[in-house]
Amino acid sequence: MNIAARIRARRANARNRKAVARAIDSAATPAMRHELMAIAQAQLNNLR
Repeated sequence: MNIAARIRARRANARNRKAVARAIDSAATPAMRHELMAIAQAQLNNLR
């Protein structure tokens, strides 16, 4: 992977993390917040 592709991938990951954080912060209910956290953690574990 060249350096430009690595930078693009890193920026995309940062955008996704920020979007998930905003969704968790703006969740309507605590149950929805916990569900979003569980989904985010499951996706993170699949990447490793």
